[in-house]
Amino acid sequence: MQNTNPVASGQSLLKAELHVHIEGAAHPELVHRLAERHGKNLDAFMRDDGTYIWSDFTNFLACYDKVAAVICTPEDYADLTEDYLLRNADEGCFYTEFFLSPDHVALMGMSYDNLLEGISEGYERAKAKSSAQGFPLEARFIVTCLRHMGPEAAIDVARRVAARPHPLVTGFGMGGDERLYSQRAFAPAFTIAHDAGLACTTHAGEFGNPLSVIDALDHLPVARIGHGVRSVEDPDLVRRLVDEAIVLEVCPHSNVALGLYPTLAEHPLPILIEAGVLTTLSSDDPPFFSTSVGKEYDEMAVANGWDRETMKGFTRRSLEAAFLDEATRAQLLDRLDRS
Repeated sequence: MQNTNPVASGQSLLKAELHVHIEGAAHPELVHRLAERHGKNLDAFMRDDGTYIWSDFTNFLACYDKVAAVICTPEDYADLTEDYLLRNADEGCFYTEFFLSPDHVALMGMSYDNLLEGISEGYERAKAKSSAQGFPLEARFIVTCLRHMGPEAAIDVARRVAARPHPLVTGFGMGGDERLYSQRAFAPAFTIAHDAGLACTTHAGEFGNPLSVIDALDHLPVARIGHGVRSVEDPDLVRRLVDEAIVLEVCPHSNVALGLYPTLAEHPLPILIEAGVLTTLSSDDPPFFSTSVGKEYDEMAVANGWDRETMKGFTRRSLEAAFLDEATRAQLLDRLDRS
C-alpha cells in the first residue's frame, strides 16, 4: 500500500465519518458567537488562541461539558449542525453521523424535541447550501446515553427515543466515561432502542481494555464499536471482530491526544487493517484534538504511505456501515464509485 497516488486536499477525495459528538464538534469561532449571544464568559475553558483548555481525559470531559453549556437553545444547535456540516463539506465529506445526548440538553433546560428541532433545521440549511454549491451532503443522528449517568438514566433515554421516531435519528449508542459500569449493565436500554428499529453502537476499547469490547459484543446488539482500538491487544478478539464483521469507528488524533498512543505512526490502525478488521476514520471531538475529518484522512495517509484508493476504502466502509436507509446508501456509494 505504498503511496503512489497521494491524497489531494479539499473535495477531491470523498469522505464520510461515523463518529463525532455534536457538542464536541463546536468550532471555537462558533462558540465565541454563541457566547456573545448568551452573554457567557469563555475564560474557564478557552485560551486566547481559540484552543480548549484540558490536560487529561477526566478534565477533557469537564471541558466538554463547559463548551456544551454555551450551546443551549434549538437555534444554537441549528447553527452548530449547519456550521459543522459545511466545514466538513469543504473537506470533501459528504456524509456525517453525529452523536446526540438528550441528557446534555436537559441540563440546559431543553427537551429532546427542542434538540430535534435544532439539528433538523441546521441539517436542512446545510444541505440546501451545499447542494446549491454543487456538493450535496447527507447526515444522520445517533442518540446516546451517557455511561457515567448510569443504567437507569440510559433506559429513560432509550424510551424517549423509541417513543419519538424521527427520520434523521437512525441509531442508538453510548458515550461518556468508559471507566464506569459494565456494558452489560446497559443491555436493557439497548434492547429498547434496538426493538424500536434503531441500529446500535457503543464506545469500548478506548480507555477500557479489550474486555470492554468483549462485554459489548456479548451483551449489546451492536454492529459497530466506537474506537475499539485496544482490541488489538487480544488476538482472539481481533479474530472475533473479523468473523462477526464488526466495524470500528477509529479516531486516530483523539487516541493520540488522549494519550492512548504516543504518535500517529504508533497507532494500531494498520495492524487492525492487516488482520482484516473493518475500520473507518472519524474525528470524534475535532476542535478539542486539533483535527478534522480531512486531517484524519490526510495525515493517516501520509503516516502510513497509503494511496488514494486505500483512503477511498475508508469512505466505502463508512457508507456500508452507516445507519442509513438502503436507497440513500446506494446513492452515496454510486457517487463514490463515480468520483
